[in-house]
Amino acid sequence: MVSLVKRTALAVILSSAITLPAVADTGSGSYLAGRQAIYQSDYPAAERYYSQALQADPKNAKLLENVVVARLALGEIERALPVANAIEEQDLPSQAARMVIAANLLASGELDEFLARDPETQGVGPLVDGLLIAWTHMAQGAMSKAMEEFDAVSTQEGLKEFALYHKAMALASVGDFEGSEAIFEADNGAVARFSRRAALSRTEVLSQLDRNEDALQFLDDVFAAGSDPTIEGYVSRLTNGETLPFTHVRSAQDGMAEVFYSVGAALSAEAAPDYVLLYIRAATFLRSDHIDAILLSAELLDGLEQYDLAVDVYRQVPPTSSDYHAAELGRAEVLSRSDRKDAAAEVLQNLAAQSPDLPGVHVALADLRRQQENYTAAVTSYDKAIALTEEGAGSNWFLHYARGISHERLKNWEMAEADFRRALELNPDQPQVLNYLGYSLVERKEKLDEALEMIERAVAARPDSGYIVDSLGWVLFRLGRYDEAVDHMERAVELMPVDPVVNDHLGDVYWAVGRAREAEFQWKRALSFIDPEDTDGEADPERIRRKIEVGLDTVLHEEGAEPLKVANEG
Repeated sequence: MVSLVKRTALAVILSSAITLPAVADTGSGSYLAGRQAIYQSDYPAAERYYSQALQADPKNAKLLENVVVARLALGEIERALPVANAIEEQDLPSQAARMVIAANLLASGELDEFLARDPETQGVGPLVDGLLIAWTHMAQGAMSKAMEEFDAVSTQEGLKEFALYHKAMALASVGDFEGSEAIFEADNGAVARFSRRAALSRTEVLSQLDRNEDALQFLDDVFAAGSDPTIEGYVSRLTNGETLPFTHVRSAQDGMAEVFYSVGAALSAEAAPDYVLLYIRAATFLRSDHIDAILLSAELLDGLEQYDLAVDVYRQVPPTSSDYHAAELGRAEVLSRSDRKDAAAEVLQNLAAQSPDLPGVHVALADLRRQQENYTAAVTSYDKAIALTEEGAGSNWFLHYARGISHERLKNWEMAEADFRRALELNPDQPQVLNYLGYSLVERKEKLDEALEMIERAVAARPDSGYIVDSLGWVLFRLGRYDEAVDHMERAVELMPVDPVVNDHLGDVYWAVGRAREAEFQWKRALSFIDPEDTDGEADPERIRRKIEVGLDTVLHEEGAEPLKVANEG
C-alpha cells in the first residue's frame, strides 16, 4: 500500500511527464513497423525501424521522440543524445529528451552547463531537477548550496521524504555520519524506513558511528527473518564487530544516479513499466554498478515480455555481489517463462551448487522440475528446501503442499497425504490444499465424508474458483448425491467454460440425473477443448468418445466400476 505522502509525491512526478502531440504518419513501412514494435515494447526493433524512418523525415517530431525513447529504454543514452539535441533545437516538449541531455551532461562532468539549463523549459521535473541540482553543487564542492537545495525541495508538497533521504545520503557520502543519522532517526525513523536502500544505508551509518548493536536492532526491527543473503551478511559482519563501509552513495555522481533510481522505484507501483524503465536506465547509465537499479530494470523488462533483454540485464550482476543469487533466480525465472526451461534448470543447478544453504534456490529448482513433470527431482529439491527452513514456519505449508503434489504424481500416496496433512497443520484453512487433498480422496474413493467437508471449506474460502467448485460437485457425484451436484457443476462450468475436465464432469452429472442429451452435449464440448498435445491431461478423449457412443453406464460397466444406480441407492 502506497502512503498518502508517497501518492502525493508520485502525482507531482507524473504531472511533469510530457507527451508530444500527435503528428501525421509518415506512411512508410518503417514507421508502421516501428509503431507496432514500440506498442509491444520491442525496443531493438522499434529503434531500428524508427531510425530508418527518421532518415527519410529527419525533423518529424514523433519519430525523433520515439527514437529517443527506444534508445533510452535500451540504455543507449549516448546514442540517444544527438536525437535528443535535435528535439531541443526544434523547441519540442519531450521529457525523455531532457532526461537524456541531463544524464549525458552529468556523466561527462559538464556541471556548469547542466546548472545553466532552465528547469522550467529544459527540466525533467520538479523533484528530479531539484535533487540533481543539489547533487551537482555537491560535485562542485559547494556543500552549503547543496544543503539549501535539498531543503528547498523538502518544502514542496509530498517531496519531503525524497529530499531528506537524499540529504542524509549526501551527508554520509562526505563522512558526516552524525548529520546523516540525525535525519534517519527523526520522526521515529521515517526516512530510514523510506525504502530498503534507506534502511541499509542507515545500518551502514550506525556502524560508522561505532553503534553496531543499534544497527543490529534496527535491522531486526525493519526486516523480517528470512534468507536474504544481503541482510544475513550485514548481520554476520556487525555481530563479528566489523565496521561497515558506507557504500550506497560514494560520490556526487552516485547521488545523481540515486535520484533517477529512487524516483523510478517510487513510480514502479503506480506508473506504466515502460515509463519507469526510462528513469532506471538513466540511473544505471550514471552508475553502472547500481545493483538495485540493474535488478529493477530486469524486472521491468521481464514484465514487458522483453525476455532476451531481461536475461542480458540480469547477467550484469557480478558473482561477487550479495544480490547475485537474486539476479540468477530472476534470470532463471525469465528463461523458464520464455520456454527455455532446460536453460533455467541449468542456472538453478549451478546456483544451488554455489549457494547450497539458500532454501529459495532449492524451492525455485523444485518448482521448475515440477513444471517439467520431473517429479522425482522435484521431491529431492523440496526435501533440501524443507530441511533448510525453520521447522513449523507458517510459510512452509506451500513446500509440503508442492512436495505432496509431486509424491501424488509419482503415485506415492501415503507420502503425498502426509505432506498435504502437514500443510494443513501449518495453514489449516488453505483452500488450495483442502481442495487438492479432498479431490484426491474423492478420486481414490476414500474418506469421502472428510473429503466433502474439506472441499466445502475450500469453496467457502474461494467461492469463485472454478476448480474448487468443480471439486464440490464431483465429490457429491461420487457420494451419489447427483441432484445436489448439478447446481455446483453448472456453476463450475460458468466459471471455467472452456475447461475440458469441468465440462466432462458436468456431462457425467447430467447423465446421472437422466439428462442424457445434455450429457452428450457437454461431453462433445469437453472434447473440443482438449489440447491434442496435452498427453498428461485429466480429460481422456478416448473415454469421452466412448461415453458419447454408448453412455456412461456402459463405460462404467466396461471398466468394472460400480454402476450409478448402486451408488445412488447407497
